[in-house]
Amino acid sequence: MDNLTHSLAGAVLGQLGLKKKTGLGMATLIIAANIPDIDAVAALLGGVQHLAIRRGITHGPIAMLILPIILTGIMIWFDSWQARRSGKRWARPAERLPIHKGWLLALAYIGTLSHPALDWLNSYGIRLLEPFSSRWFYGDSIFIIDIWIWIALIAGVAMSRRREKAGRTDWQRPAWFSFTAVCAYIFANGLITGKAEADTALAVEQRTGEVPEQVVANPMPVTFWRRDVIWQLSGQDGKIYGEAQFDLLNEKAFNWQVPLVQNNATPKMVENAKATNADAKAFLFWARLPVLLIEEKSGANSGMMLNISDMRFRDPMVQSRFSVQANISKSDTSSETEAGSGG
Repeated sequence: MDNLTHSLAGAVLGQLGLKKKTGLGMATLIIAANIPDIDAVAALLGGVQHLAIRRGITHGPIAMLILPIILTGIMIWFDSWQARRSGKRWARPAERLPIHKGWLLALAYIGTLSHPALDWLNSYGIRLLEPFSSRWFYGDSIFIIDIWIWIALIAGVAMSRRREKAGRTDWQRPAWFSFTAVCAYIFANGLITGKAEADTALAVEQRTGEVPEQVVANPMPVTFWRRDVIWQLSGQDGKIYGEAQFDLLNEKAFNWQVPLVQNNATPKMVENAKATNADAKAFLFWARLPVLLIEEKSGANSGMMLNISDMRFRDPMVQSRFSVQANISKSDTSSETEAGSGG
């Protein structure tokens, strides 16, 4: 999920009452909810190589164990540093609760664990077991930026804070309503995804006589009741992908589309591309539904090129950021006749 959602999740947890357990409780929850995204520095690599690094080691079990301990140490040091600056700028506020090391560590763990729990919900993917396993996990339930979750969390935090400042004893209640509503919303979206995938799998089997190898229901922005569903078959000449639109509110609007694309790259082409092109290797490690198409370049740089993309991100608005081109030799195209998706 986006970092605003993670920050708001940390804030709601604080307004549930957890921030009162120790000094710097709210700050710890919000920072912890974002800290696994320290892997964002991988974007400095340029190209698409960061895709193979993001949502990996800093989201896995070792990071979930170590990052909260590091954060707790930093927060304890910060509180001590402020205490030594009595009467100076950045001094420790007198009204701040004293640090409770046990609760501070507990809040660091709660906030940090909330991060992969939210990241798992979308179709982008997360490697929950890295470094023990590089397997990607996908929830396919929530769009990566969900405005309805924003609204629920912002409303919960704002109303809770307003009551708290007014001195009301029930200041935690709006945060609990918000937390419960978001959990229910996530659960309902999981059911919608399940129905979209089941209906599409049945439709594909009825149309083609084959059971699809994969069915992926991509959540849509704003219209959470709709899904862009991608299905995959294994054809004799490579993976075949098709697409359907699912609308929970209007089942008659189920829009079946003919296969969009069929991979035509041989395994040798794919392996050569991975061996000679770092971007291609990283992208194919990340890709869930790789689209591998051979194109012939013309002009001064004529030759064969392998276009690599992912069916999840073939929308023209984002495709340029989720695709790779790798040069291939004509010998690769003629030495093998079998096709496959590779990667």
